[in-house]
Amino acid sequence: MGNMKRVSLMFIGALGPFRNHQLLIFCCDSLSDAEIVWCQEEPMNMGAYHYIAPRLGTAMRALDRGRTDDVKYVGRAPSAATATGFYQVHAKEQSELVQKAMQPQPISYPPS
Repeated sequence: MGNMKRVSLMFIGALGPFRNHQLLIFCCDSLSDAEIVWCQEEPMNMGAYHYIAPRLGTAMRALDRGRTDDVKYVGRAPSAATATGFYQVHAKEQSELVQKAMQPQPISYPPS
């Protein structure tokens, strides 16, 4: 397998009311050595990151896997606008988000 890693994706279509706690615990438990990554298109100050991070942290603490700070964030940096407004820039950012979320190395935020 070289530097490839197993990847499991979970799509959460409806965040509220939040009924996914047991599902999060199952995912965190069944992938005990996995890096937990929240990936979103929206800038960090928009989208669901600030809503979901504490819930992921609760699931991780319940399994002794860490805390909210251990949830890695992949998405656009905080911004006043939801998108750049330029298709080429959007396409490049989109590609970078997917590449970063799937990279073999551990993710660090904020980016260096």
